[in-house]
Amino acid sequence: MAFIDQTKVIEIEKKITSDLSFLGKVYKAKKNSHQTISIDHSLVDSYIKVGWEEYTKPLKTKTKLRKPRSHSKQFEDDVWCQFYELGYRTMNFDESLSLYFSNNSNDKKQIDVIAINNDTAFIIECKSSEKFKKAPSYKDEFELLGLRLDGFKKVLHQIYGRNLKIKYVFATRNLRIDKDSEDMKRFNSTNSFLYNNNIFNYINSLIKNYKGVAFYQFLGLVFKNELISKDRIEIPAIKGEMGTKSYYMFSLEPSLLLKMGFILHRTKVNESELPTYQRLLVPSRLSGITKFIDEGGYFPNSIIINFSNKKHKIQFEASSKASASNSCFGTLKVPNSYGIAYIIDGQHRVYGYANSNYKNSNTIPVVAFDNLDTSEQLKIFMDINENQKAVSPSLRLDLEEDLYWNSDRADSRIKALRSSIIKKLANSQSSPLFEKISVGEDKAVLAFKPFSTALSYSDLLPSAKGNHFSENAIKYSLYNVSNHDHNKEMYSCQKRIVSLLTLCYDFVEQDYSDIYYAESSFIFSNRGTFAFICLIGNLHRHLIDKALINKDTDIDVRFTLIKSYLSSLLEYLRNKMTDDEKEKQLSLLGAGADIKWLRFFQSIINKSHLDYYPTELIDWNERQDEELQNKGRTLGVEIEKKMKALVLNKMKTIYVEDWELEINSIKRECQNRAEQEMEKHYKEGLGRKTVHWTEMFNINDYKTIIEKYWTKLPEQKNGDFKTFEKDFAIDVGEGLGSKSKSLKWISFFNSYRNLWAHEGTKEKRLNKEEVNFIEKIHSHFYN
Repeated sequence: MAFIDQTKVIEIEKKITSDLSFLGKVYKAKKNSHQTISIDHSLVDSYIKVGWEEYTKPLKTKTKLRKPRSHSKQFEDDVWCQFYELGYRTMNFDESLSLYFSNNSNDKKQIDVIAINNDTAFIIECKSSEKFKKAPSYKDEFELLGLRLDGFKKVLHQIYGRNLKIKYVFATRNLRIDKDSEDMKRFNSTNSFLYNNNIFNYINSLIKNYKGVAFYQFLGLVFKNELISKDRIEIPAIKGEMGTKSYYMFSLEPSLLLKMGFILHRTKVNESELPTYQRLLVPSRLSGITKFIDEGGYFPNSIIINFSNKKHKIQFEASSKASASNSCFGTLKVPNSYGIAYIIDGQHRVYGYANSNYKNSNTIPVVAFDNLDTSEQLKIFMDINENQKAVSPSLRLDLEEDLYWNSDRADSRIKALRSSIIKKLANSQSSPLFEKISVGEDKAVLAFKPFSTALSYSDLLPSAKGNHFSENAIKYSLYNVSNHDHNKEMYSCQKRIVSLLTLCYDFVEQDYSDIYYAESSFIFSNRGTFAFICLIGNLHRHLIDKALINKDTDIDVRFTLIKSYLSSLLEYLRNKMTDDEKEKQLSLLGAGADIKWLRFFQSIINKSHLDYYPTELIDWNERQDEELQNKGRTLGVEIEKKMKALVLNKMKTIYVEDWELEINSIKRECQNRAEQEMEKHYKEGLGRKTVHWTEMFNINDYKTIIEKYWTKLPEQKNGDFKTFEKDFAIDVGEGLGSKSKSLKWISFFNSYRNLWAHEGTKEKRLNKEEVNFIEKIHSHFYN
């Protein structure tokens, strides 16, 4: 007996279409950011009064009008278009579509989107807010949902067939729903699906990267662990043991694996499955693989998967076992369920078959594990990719929390803690950086790496080598190294650092929004991230040195003290910074730009707070002192000339006409350098130039000669002759007890020489202490 009468069926069918041409036109209209209508000329004025506008030349009898869609209408259209892009071609085109949940004419509800194909149907209700906010109560809605959904399913089964798998979707935009609320408990009891911002954005990224193949991952997400049919898939397989784990080897049609497979992409959508590990597909690789397969190509290596047994378990029935082997042959019975097989390795190969002519006829080799937890899957993924296509640096940083949280090494645990802090800032709805940091495959305005680099550079987190923490870690960090309950302390430290950074970022966003949201922001940008977080860490260190805070100081108190310094920075950026200063800082790009911004910030604060003059800023300012640089360079050049003269004169005195043969290996190197210099001079259009080999000595050549002939005397006695030891032994604070200590100054001098001989970036020039050292060496030779 029919659930509803035929008139109601016709009423529903009139508002749903499978006409491909018509659906294409609807899709095009809904993708437009404006609603458009054509009306009689006489009605134009009345429409304009309620927000419509003319946007093109009037037609003979009609005028075309448009107006921006409301956020609610825009969201409904965005969801409709997303399901169209997923491949659904039976959809509603009329916004007044209602579904009956009984045969009573009053028992019906308006539905925003319906999407149907041969196997599945989605009933979608959309709720949205223009700005992000807490969702209202849906108590009444969800209390009746079970009853209504039962009726909706009966209606769709009556019209489209009983084999249709139906899912109710509650789609939200910018609405924060507490997952543990009573509303959600009611909702989840109906086996419905919540389609929030994260899901919508994830599906968009799937469509962008997977094109039509996105449909399979989408089904695995929405229907995960739900049976496609009650009949199990029976596969001939070999069972083996690897370590403590059982595994199965078999061949399977790609069409089946596409439905059963699911990829744990590193996105917020899959956070319940943490740790997740997979990257999104590369579209160009996908199409290339499909073409390769259709031209007769094949992949002999196995797809690696893991069967999840959260809801449905696989069964293996052995039929034979060889006496000489622990392996056995039999039949693997796999539940015919969506998303039951997590693809650890081979996602491109599997999804490359989705659009292939051989999707149903080929079989591909598979190695399947049973019920590995996700941390074990992650380890396999990392081991495989260590030797294949490299895991991207950003994904590796993101994975550090899951890889190292329980490590036996302190330095590894700090990596995990650092990663967790960044993700907490990015994923906490109370954070001003919520959804602003790229994490895993979730792309955002700010990159993950600058936060990681900044936290490593600042003293907020401790630095460690192996299991030994640095002294600064004990004194300055927000981590209690004395707490040997590592797990507890890591969570406590995470909370402290996240709270402090949240307060600082929130202060800028609320009180200096013009700076925070500026097109070229000094705070809310990748360069600004490093400078701002390092500055917070440095100010925190300064307050500890001044004994204004200690390990037990409350985070709010720490922030209040730091805030006064930040205010000086932000007031300067807002009111005092000149256009030239701004242009200079914004023009800094590439390596070193982040450090320069940090020094710029520190310099600004020092102008208002003379007590704040950190050693690294002193060092920086000295390295910008041109007078100091010129002094160091002049003295250094004179030292090098003196070294050359003394070395060559001593060699000539000791070995007379054989001195060149004595150092012939060095001579050959110098001749090679001389020839290269002459060639370079010629090829740069500067003509021929003669370069004698003795002009091409370097400091290490002098050091080699001095060490080798340290105490050598000439055969003929010469009362005025001084050995290399007499002229080149200089005490740099370690005494003169050995040749290596006596010549240690040469290594220092050579490193300083490189600073003026290779002028690259200013931060690598000489500071006052280094010039004093050079002056001391100069005095040794010239006094």
